Amino acid sequence: MKRLAKKVLITPKSFQKYKEKPIEMLEAAGYEVVLNTSGRTLSEEDILEAAKAGVEGIIVGVDPLPARVLEACTDLKAVSKYGVGMDNIDLERAEQLGIKVRNAVGTNSISVAELAVGLMFESARYLSRHIFTVKGFKWDRLMGTELTGKHLAVIGGGQIGKEVAKRCRGLQMEVTIYDPFFNDPEFIEAYGVKRTNDFDALIRSADLVTLHLPVTNDTKHMINAGVLAKMKPTSILINTARGELVDEAALYEALKNGRIAVAAQDVYSMEPPEEGDPLVSLPNFLLTPHLGAFTKEAVERMAVKSTENLLEMLKDGE
Repeated sequence: MKRLAKKVLITPKSFQKYKEKPIEMLEAAGYEVVLNTSGRTLSEEDILEAAKAGVEGIIVGVDPLPARVLEACTDLKAVSKYGVGMDNIDLERAEQLGIKVRNAVGTNSISVAELAVGLMFESARYLSRHIFTVKGFKWDRLMGTELTGKHLAVIGGGQIGKEVAKRCRGLQMEVTIYDPFFNDPEFIEAYGVKRTNDFDALIRSADLVTLHLPVTNDTKHMINAGVLAKMKPTSILINTARGELVDEAALYEALKNGRIAVAAQDVYSMEPPEEGDPLVSLPNFLLTPHLGAFTKEAVERMAVKSTENLLEMLKDGE
């Protein structure tokens, strides 16, 4: 009986831009590469069809890998996350099945951090709105606010949160990190950042709140009606992490009724949102199409790192 060729499935759409070196690495290790050429995020059924036979490794983006998909991919040995967040992968079931999983830590931290800071400027100065006004040959102005001297709450002190904190200290903002697992006194001292365990007090005092943490049972909808009610009416919420961190129905009410000033996100619970979505339709809600890691530098780093991670896991499993 002829043995099936060893295969690796690569799902991320942006991987195509820097695929040459990773494909070279995989083929040199004896793997046949199966690419996602659909131009869209794969569904569970798409992955089942592509990985049903011979696929030993998957480099996955935001495409879903729940238990039923992992169970059906009988040859699967390793999953390499193209990025950091792994909430689209059933990690518990993967461990039970002996499937190794690793993410590309640090590859997109700078790109996401820079976007978060960019959204702060956009929210404080209404840049896009002014640009479009002038392009319509009008000269109307909305008064903005400075970021200098403002208090920024960084919720999540991982690599991205720390990159945001560093940049905002450079803007002479007061920065406080909330993260029960944060333990880096050298970083605190080096950048003049504060740390607190009092989430409520931080939310009440912050002028801007930026989210940089994964979605878990504890963090889903952590920004809810109760939290939004405690924020300043002039405050700005930034979310470049995961849409599910925010209760979008509560955010809609808070923005509509002026309980907070602006929310700017790069993520949403449903991507893309449905046409006519009431939250997206609000003028003080800003949404970009999940482009935090979509820079040439980050994409190239993620492509290479996720490939290296996959090859290491597959080699260890031989």
